[in-house]
Amino acid sequence: MKYSTSLATAGLVQLALGLPAPQMTYEENTGDVGGVNPPIPTYTGPPVGDLRGSTNLQGGIASRPPVSGGASAIVADPELVNGQEADGKLGLYLDFDSATYPNGPQPIRGGMGGTDPGPRTYEYEKLNPDIYAPPETDVGTVPQAMWPLGLSHNLFGSGQESGWARQQNQNNLPVATAMAGVDMRLAPNAYRELHWHTSGEWALVLKGSVRVAAINTDGESFVDDVTEGDVWFFPQGVPHSLQALHEGAEFLLIFDSGTFSETDTFLATEMLMRTPISVWAKDLQTDVSSFDNIPDAEKYIFNGTPAPANITEQNITSSAGALWGPDGYTYHWSQQEWHNTTGGSVKILDPATFPVADMFSAALVVLEPGAMREVHWHTESDEWSYFLQGSARITVYQAPAASQTFDFTAGDVGYIQKSAGHYVENTGAGDVVFLEVLQARRFSDISAAQWLALTPRQVVKDTLNLTDAVLDAIPKDKTLIKPGNPNMTAIAVTGHL
Repeated sequence: MKYSTSLATAGLVQLALGLPAPQMTYEENTGDVGGVNPPIPTYTGPPVGDLRGSTNLQGGIASRPPVSGGASAIVADPELVNGQEADGKLGLYLDFDSATYPNGPQPIRGGMGGTDPGPRTYEYEKLNPDIYAPPETDVGTVPQAMWPLGLSHNLFGSGQESGWARQQNQNNLPVATAMAGVDMRLAPNAYRELHWHTSGEWALVLKGSVRVAAINTDGESFVDDVTEGDVWFFPQGVPHSLQALHEGAEFLLIFDSGTFSETDTFLATEMLMRTPISVWAKDLQTDVSSFDNIPDAEKYIFNGTPAPANITEQNITSSAGALWGPDGYTYHWSQQEWHNTTGGSVKILDPATFPVADMFSAALVVLEPGAMREVHWHTESDEWSYFLQGSARITVYQAPAASQTFDFTAGDVGYIQKSAGHYVENTGAGDVVFLEVLQARRFSDISAAQWLALTPRQVVKDTLNLTDAVLDAIPKDKTLIKPGNPNMTAIAVTGHL
């Protein structure tokens, strides 16, 4: 709208309408491909030529085509990055971002694979090196475990620049049967209209601050302000409202159903519109004229009046009183101290300290460069994860003999099925920050290293052929995080981490 207005002021609307649409420029293959020899000459005029060719072009009838001198599939001077020529079983992280267009990256690892003459878009390969050139240890079939929310359709609010929401559910990540996620943005003072869900809603504030309000079945009311790093939870069916405060907000919502859809939410506006006015007049003990100005469409996300700075002005209670403490719907996780260990930091939130969210357990994890969340699996729940910052990779081991490695960057969702072994390794130059969410009454996992350390020695040696020196060095207590060399290809040269 602002763009059109400014053009109109300059008298350039007609000129702008005639301009070609701007195009993104990507690093991709160019030249002849698939029998097409670009650039194609521009043609203006009535259609000419047939859409279908002659039957004389059928195999055995047509003359033999030339097999050289055309669009060769040979890639001249392919470029390999550090680690690509190392043993493929090492599975080193390959920094394809350092590859030089158009000679790299190439899908080669440990002498396997081959060059790629195209078609291709290099940005995808740079973001997903373990998909493009997988470790030799990746075998078999593992369900797709990664979805970038940047590829989810964005649904805009009803108000002018009031906000938006995008979601992940089984429609785009079929393996995610137990949980789904929504990334929502509210402009300063904007609302997510009064609503409720058929699923429980666990939320982490990513940016800004939100005022939340709700009531339970006993008529106890709740209102609180949450800020970046804080959490709220509303059980299934509990009606609530969300309003961004003066700096706006973005938050992550996790629901306890893989089929959850933001578009299936129960809305106060729709409930009002879909029930006879006479019924509402009786229910609210008022005249039917009171409903002359009710909305004629859902409001969804819309701009609102700034919330009063004094929250007590909105703390309305019945004789049942207010909810607080263990019955309250928020937890100020931002104020919890970190558990610090070599290689990173962790903090856990589960029903032990936030009992209202009786089946949500979460860990917020920070990994330093080169560090990793140790190899582990969860016994009680699938894991839904979200990457807030940095880059990482996860190898998912699926019984009995399959594995696949996935790459993640900020804004990506991961999903790992219960009992599937996995780790999270920082692949970037800075810290990686990610969230792990379980449907469990306690956040827990099995540490692969601790299991080996606490299993009778001869059993491990006879099964895995590991030496006493290796087993002696494994801590008997769970470490959660393992430190590592930020130079992730150093082992290929030195033989040491």
